[in-house]
Amino acid sequence: MIYRSHRLASALALALALASTVAMPADARRGGSFGSRGSRTYYAPRPTYNASRPVAPIERSMTPRTQASPAYAPSFGSQPSYRPGGRFGGFGGGLLGGLVAGGLLGHFLGGGMGGGGWGSSGGGGLLASLIQLALLGGIVWLVIGFFRRRSAGQSGSAPGGFGGASGFVPQADGGPWGGGGAQTQGYAAPATDIPLSQADQAAFERLLIDVQDAFGREDYARLRQLTTPEIMSYLSEELSQNATQGVRNEVSGTRLLDAEVSEAWREADADYATISLRYEGIDVMRNRTTGMIVSGSANMPSETTELWTFVRDRGGVWKLSAIQDS
Repeated sequence: MIYRSHRLASALALALALASTVAMPADARRGGSFGSRGSRTYYAPRPTYNASRPVAPIERSMTPRTQASPAYAPSFGSQPSYRPGGRFGGFGGGLLGGLVAGGLLGHFLGGGMGGGGWGSSGGGGLLASLIQLALLGGIVWLVIGFFRRRSAGQSGSAPGGFGGASGFVPQADGGPWGGGGAQTQGYAAPATDIPLSQADQAAFERLLIDVQDAFGREDYARLRQLTTPEIMSYLSEELSQNATQGVRNEVSGTRLLDAEVSEAWREADADYATISLRYEGIDVMRNRTTGMIVSGSANMPSETTELWTFVRDRGGVWKLSAIQDS
């Protein structure tokens, strides 16, 4: 009985060690979804390649919720062309996870993969099991890759990204806005009722960088120029809370890595565009008095994927009107 308890404790310790290896570093980024997407505020935006997981509708908004507005209207779980993303998503993830879980439990609770266990071969049994896990994982990964390539070859190219219905023209240098059409195969095409030009593309990228920079400098005047009054109220609230807690969120070096159109539409006299933005930057929380870092890293950029919605009056300039976690 004591021997079995020792095995179980060892298994739990190993599981915790493995979990700690994949833990993400502390991040100073804000969370939540807030702002307005016009009549689509309480509808989930359409998925993109770099934001393929279901995205919940806006959580905090001044837009009145009408009786017809659903609490959550996923537009992508029912898409026939959707394929789960991630390295170990879908069937492959279940199969590999089952092999790993079964092997570890079998090893620690008796026999194991190879039948050695702790009692018969000591540390050698664990090493043998880990080697077998690695071999099985490699085989499963090769099989998954084969079927994915085969499936991709059989399916026709689906419109998406910035080369198709979105109206974007990919950059010649293959920048963050270029080549999206080839990557979004198998994902729903963006819902675009209005064309978006390269000038719009440049405006969105500039707004991402300028908003991050102004927020990091706590520049209220600049934020008012770049955002809608509603977004400005939420950002001001966050900056005020930081000051009350004696910390300062410093954001610098923002660089756009990838961008894709989720939706672009017109209602009344305003144009809206929801864009999936994957970007990186230095994002740290510092103590206002000592200057010590509370969270984040001053040397390692953190990567973030969010959906930003921009709005402009007819003939006006784009402004940030909503931010959603991906």
